[in-house]
Amino acid sequence: MSALLDIRGVTRRYPQPRRHLLHPEPPLVAVNDVSARIAPGETLGIVGESGSGKTTLARMVMGFETPDEGQVLFDGEDLHDLSAAALRQRRRAFQMIFQDPYGSLDPRRSVGWSVAQPLRAIGQTSNRRAVEDVLHRVGLDPADGNRFPHEFSGGQRQRIAIARAIASRPKLIVADEAVSALDVSVRAQILNLLMDLQEEFGLAMLFISHDLSVVASLCDSLLVLRGGRTVEHGPAQDILAAPATEYTATLLAAARLDPPTGVPA
Repeated sequence: MSALLDIRGVTRRYPQPRRHLLHPEPPLVAVNDVSARIAPGETLGIVGESGSGKTTLARMVMGFETPDEGQVLFDGEDLHDLSAAALRQRRRAFQMIFQDPYGSLDPRRSVGWSVAQPLRAIGQTSNRRAVEDVLHRVGLDPADGNRFPHEFSGGQRQRIAIARAIASRPKLIVADEAVSALDVSVRAQILNLLMDLQEEFGLAMLFISHDLSVVASLCDSLLVLRGGRTVEHGPAQDILAAPATEYTATLLAAARLDPPTGVPA
């Protein structure tokens, strides 16, 4: 199957402040020659400890940052060759769910206004029915569109963020630590919701987490990052059953997963 998302050898560097007048600091390499592919309807999990490059990679996929080297191809098109206006239009096909749903929602605006944001970005101004539909699909009352973010729990706010992400009927969802701030029971509900929506809409997902227990039952393939480099990349069940590196085994142990089955202990 051809790739929907094709990440080809991307590298991202950040300049470091000078410590000495005559000796510039070498750049920080946040992502170093990373490649991965996602086919339509598949889920790639990106895992690694804090600072491993997961979020930087996600930001390059979304077009928020430009790689210093390499390409990000979506449906065969290099996103970073597009103009800003063309990228905005293209982004209807890929949306992001952030770690902090409250921080990603404008507290001064109604939930309905926030959910409709991706639709306005592509010129759809008459969107009340579409907003009510996606709120219903994520398990909320369509009338909730008239309320404000502070009136909802953390789990409900993440449902609102998911509704916003699917409003434009994207092909790809990028979820960056989307459940890490939620308690265990709510986390399970949100993961089940994402899997249901993936099946309903045929979504591909790029799911980022520091916790292997979160991605164990969700992902078809895994990309393990450490210090911006690829440590392991392959079918999720193969990596969970027999990690090839001590680093991945340590992540498994931290998640309290049983390596032969990948089931939380």
